[in-house]
Amino acid sequence: MSIENLKGFDPFADAAKGDEESVQDGLVHIRIQQRNGRKTLTTIQGLSAEYDLKKIVRACKKEFACNGTVVEHPEYGEVLQLQGDQRTKICDWLVKCGLVKADQLKVHGF
Repeated sequence: MSIENLKGFDPFADAAKGDEESVQDGLVHIRIQQRNGRKTLTTIQGLSAEYDLKKIVRACKKEFACNGTVVEHPEYGEVLQLQGDQRTKICDWLVKCGLVKADQLKVHGF
């Protein structure tokens, strides 16, 4: 399975390349991608491999009333995708749950 809308523009090009041992060492990148028309997609990259990403997506889907999935990207590993513009909501939620610190979040987008 591939991410179709990443072929033209690579939103992860400016991501720091390093070891992804834990979230405390690196940044969590939250990006928005335009799909078609008014539809958007929020991607979260850089969460620690220690976390069960499928459970995080399930909790986000309930909290934000949107759909989402975990996609395996060949270069960046597992990336969370949520429908809609969830950038501010996901930042607040990740800090509130204690998964990341506020200074570890990097929000990209228009």
